[in-house]
Amino acid sequence: MPQLDGSTYLGTKLRCLINERRGLLVPGAGNALAARVIEDAGFEAVYLSGAGLTNQFYGIPDLGFISLNDVASHTAAIRDVIGLPLIVDIDVGFGNAVNVHHTIKVLERSGANAVQIEDQAMPKRCGHFAGKSIISKEEMCGKIKAAVDARVHDDFLIIARTDARSINGLQDALDRSQAYAQAGADMTFIEAPESVEEMKIIASQTYCPQLINMVIGGKTPSLSQQELAQMGFGIVLYANAALQGAVHGMNQALNHLKKTGELKEDPNLVATFAERQSVVKKEAFDALEKKFS
Repeated sequence: MPQLDGSTYLGTKLRCLINERRGLLVPGAGNALAARVIEDAGFEAVYLSGAGLTNQFYGIPDLGFISLNDVASHTAAIRDVIGLPLIVDIDVGFGNAVNVHHTIKVLERSGANAVQIEDQAMPKRCGHFAGKSIISKEEMCGKIKAAVDARVHDDFLIIARTDARSINGLQDALDRSQAYAQAGADMTFIEAPESVEEMKIIASQTYCPQLINMVIGGKTPSLSQQELAQMGFGIVLYANAALQGAVHGMNQALNHLKKTGELKEDPNLVATFAERQSVVKKEAFDALEKKFS
């Protein structure tokens, strides 16, 4: 393999992983701390979730409120603290094809190894919400071509998502997915299939690897990573598992504190002080202080 800078090598690694079609299990993060927890847990890649970022950074629903600057700054923060391939959710690309071209350049510089772009019309919304609308297949293909043209390295991957299943049915989603691959997408993603049979049909597409999004409590049936790998999916995405786990944990700890007026270092309620320092790698900063003082 030729010498590559770290970011490009991670993109190459990600391409190899998804081409295996073994259901690469990828959790989503809404911030750098969550990305570190994901890496420490032994996963092979991280996904910066637009919904997770919106929920955690602003405390509001996933309805298209985040900006390119929000995404770029969180991408850079995550890139600084993990050594895994990083997939970044760019929603609809922050505008038309020209905006997408600029978005790709910004995020590749910020440390992303792949982006996921979708064919919703603005204002976009969570793929498992009602009220979505989509742009034409031709307009989305233009955005994908702009993304491919803008990337510096061939192993900066473009993942094209379609939300057509919930609007026009599965066949239109399949047709769009194939068109997006022909426009240059490295991977496609049909959002919100509603049956196991639909999932099998999606996974069987051979024009490029497929991503399946397992939204906890959403429209898509819940299957194990092993079952989805057997179908042939390239990525099994849990975009907001960490977020939902964190909300549950915060509720548990804070309800206990409110009820009792005290919260001790109980491992059933909170991470220990030592665990908290470990996840932010305090020892490394102690070593730096010692080295330079």
